[in-house]
Amino acid sequence: MLKTVIIQSGESYPLGATVTEKGVNFCLFSKNAQQVELLLFDEKDQLQPTHQLKLDPELNKTFYYWHCFIPGLKAGQRYAYRVFGPDDPSQGLRFDGEKVLIDPYARAVEMGLYDRGAAVLPGDNCHKSIRSVAIDPKQYDWEDDRPLNHPFAKSVIYELHVAGFTKSPSSRVAKDIRGTYRGLIEKIPYLKDLGVTSVELMPCHQFDPTDAPSGLNYWGYSPIAFFAPHTAYAAADDPEEVLNEFRDMVKAFHKAGIEVILDVVFNHTGEGNERGPILSHKGIENRAYYMLESNDPQYYSDYTGTGNTLNANHSVVRRMIIDCLCHWVREMHIDGFRFDLASVLSRDENGHFLENPPLLWEIESEPQLASTKIIAEAWDIRGYQLGSFIGDKWAEWNGVFRDDIRKFAKGDTAMIPPLADRLVGSPNLFGSILRDPNRSINFVTCHDGFTMYDLVSYNHKRNEANGENNRDGSNNNNSWNSGVEGPTDDPAIQALRHRQIKNFMTILMISQGTPMLSMGDEIKRTQGGNNNAYCQDNEISWMNWKGVKAEKHLLAFVKKLIKFNLSSPFFQENIYWTNPGGIVITWHGTKLFQPNWSEHSHSLAYQLYHPDNEEYLYIALNAYWDELEFELPKLPAEANKGKWKRIVDTSLTPPEDCRIDGKGKYWTEDTYRLPARSILVLAN
Repeated sequence: MLKTVIIQSGESYPLGATVTEKGVNFCLFSKNAQQVELLLFDEKDQLQPTHQLKLDPELNKTFYYWHCFIPGLKAGQRYAYRVFGPDDPSQGLRFDGEKVLIDPYARAVEMGLYDRGAAVLPGDNCHKSIRSVAIDPKQYDWEDDRPLNHPFAKSVIYELHVAGFTKSPSSRVAKDIRGTYRGLIEKIPYLKDLGVTSVELMPCHQFDPTDAPSGLNYWGYSPIAFFAPHTAYAAADDPEEVLNEFRDMVKAFHKAGIEVILDVVFNHTGEGNERGPILSHKGIENRAYYMLESNDPQYYSDYTGTGNTLNANHSVVRRMIIDCLCHWVREMHIDGFRFDLASVLSRDENGHFLENPPLLWEIESEPQLASTKIIAEAWDIRGYQLGSFIGDKWAEWNGVFRDDIRKFAKGDTAMIPPLADRLVGSPNLFGSILRDPNRSINFVTCHDGFTMYDLVSYNHKRNEANGENNRDGSNNNNSWNSGVEGPTDDPAIQALRHRQIKNFMTILMISQGTPMLSMGDEIKRTQGGNNNAYCQDNEISWMNWKGVKAEKHLLAFVKKLIKFNLSSPFFQENIYWTNPGGIVITWHGTKLFQPNWSEHSHSLAYQLYHPDNEEYLYIALNAYWDELEFELPKLPAEANKGKWKRIVDTSLTPPEDCRIDGKGKYWTEDTYRLPARSILVLAN
């Protein structure tokens, strides 16, 4: 505790709170502020500041940057700002000197007193506000840890929710660390055994858990402090220990050979629209940080469905995003980022798509991100840019893969031509932008929508528990309940659902591109038909670990498929199978060399030949509701003596449904009778 505070001029760089041996430098951007106050709090959950320091515009301001240096302060110092200026919404200005604000560059925060309502209502909210915390990143011992840099061609991604993965008592994680970064460390052996190479964590930067119609935001797509790890995912409540737990988690994943990819939300914040709270950006420089309606700046442009849109291509916001990404890579050793609603990042201040978006090019060319995975969700609520995202570095969530594979599996017509394109890396989407096929992130399910078990169990969403009268969530799920809506004891329906899940998993692992699984699909996790469980912090959304034992056969099947994907040279290629000079692909139908591309076809077969390894694969996909007999191509005599070996037949029971152990059945017949709704994979 400093009894006497000396305010020195300080520096305008770097932004945020920078800890040095002699004290802490503070710097904040605000173009239109007339006065800035720095608040210092010496204790946890202190209702009022110990010191309230007015910055002198002559001494503590350079251009648009307010700064000061306080000798004697150390890491762990809690602080916040009050920013005074014109409150003129008609001009897009929303300064309110009574509101206590988070530093946009805060590396850690303290949430104990936070009340969203106090930041909405008029008046002083200091006693219910969030505190920023000064952090010295040099105080952590990384033990020579570095990001892993797995190439996309050798990656299998597993998307999970940090809390939901271990929060259920069925996880058998100690009660005091369930739902935390430390709890997740306990489950790394499971993920290692599953065989995935990367985990994609749903938002971990500090979000507002109360920003939702129901009062609960479980998913975390409501950021309020981009640089700070989410405090509720830590077992400790000390802000510095929160960072240590996060870094311990990253380090533990890296020791297991698993990358950590963060889902980042730079398209909006938890401050909402004109009726939302003033927490940080809105009260610091509203016109810079947000897109406002040009004809009436009191209203926010909304391309995100959340009330506001971050003005990502404003020079100051652009710098903040780049600084933030570099912070997570440099100081937190993150391996990659998935950008939520990334199309927003390509819009100008009027919401129009830019031909050459400055932010996206800066991310692409930033040297500190040279080896970092960057993945776009290439759409927002008003536009779809899949396959047209800029640059050579970006990978993209392939939502078309998801939709087409679902439609094919449930038996829709006219799906064979699009199926073929998805199987070979979607060159009709990505082939013209000079990226390798592994930049297509293929998935059938993700956090948003049905789980894979619900995909084969429900025709209609069941979102009543969300409190929005089942109006929320997509109605366009391309799902099929396999004959009965919801739970059933009918063994035939159960068997069909099981086989359909195996079909989805097989297509995912035998397609060109980088496969991504969603948490728990390998053990039939269900949300009871809820396809928008963003506000369900309970058993609806949590991983049910009883499935590990109950669905041991499916789990074993998925493990073997992942191993097959990562070990087969066919799926490590960096050029499309359809390109000349590499792998040779030959299309078939039930008859050799006669693929049926017609509207009413429900089957396709193809052969792959790898000239470097002299290896062959034959794959037949039958989404028809009856058995089909496929003619098999002949192997050369030198290729395993002309004999095919069965690797996968999703209609069979374990262990014959997936054999990668060299014990698969040899097939010498000229044809193969493949049961309804099944997939076959043969190898030499």
